[in-house]
Amino acid sequence: MKLQAMDISATASASSIVFDALRKAIIEGRIEEGEPLRQDEIARLFNTSRIPVREAISRLEEQGLVRTQRYKGAVVAGLSPQQTQEIFDLRALIEPEIIRNAVPNMSAELLEKAREKCAAFSASPDPMTWGDLNRDFHETLYSSSTLKFFMEIADNAIDRVERQIRAQLVMSNGMERAGREHFAILEACEKGDADLAARLTRDHILGAKTSLMEHLVPCEDREIR
Repeated sequence: MKLQAMDISATASASSIVFDALRKAIIEGRIEEGEPLRQDEIARLFNTSRIPVREAISRLEEQGLVRTQRYKGAVVAGLSPQQTQEIFDLRALIEPEIIRNAVPNMSAELLEKAREKCAAFSASPDPMTWGDLNRDFHETLYSSSTLKFFMEIADNAIDRVERQIRAQLVMSNGMERAGREHFAILEACEKGDADLAARLTRDHILGAKTSLMEHLVPCEDREIR
């Protein structure tokens, strides 16, 4: 298990620290799908008892990142192609509404920050950073939205497919296209065109889904909507 050891024995929020560390490792693919989360091993790595580890794993299970299997206990959850498509389709419904709501509230400072995030994504040569930079860009634009419940759902959905997003960018050579689409979304926001920003965001998500499924699913099994 690729986790960095940490002494949290004297920390009040031990459960949250374990949760954040496990969540990050799962999303980044450092703990692979189907890999068991052994409570004793994790507790030893963090120098804590099994109680905060159990609480952290329970929270991960609520978010769909972990599932309990008979004889194996808690393991990192995987997604079928159908589940992956459903999550991208859900994002394509929710995220356009988030950005449509956000555009009227965007300040010049926020837009400048988003432009920096957009440039950082396009300039990065390191595939290991692409997922985080992609997410940073979108979340910066969404941050001025008042649709907090929508944002919570979208955040959880992105968690579930973060590994797939990274794979799509690498396998399909999708960085150049994603960079162009990010810039177009940003320009629509800078112009105050909320409807255009929403439409471009939807197209961006559905385009990523199509590209991903073309690389993951054999042609005869594909069912892109």
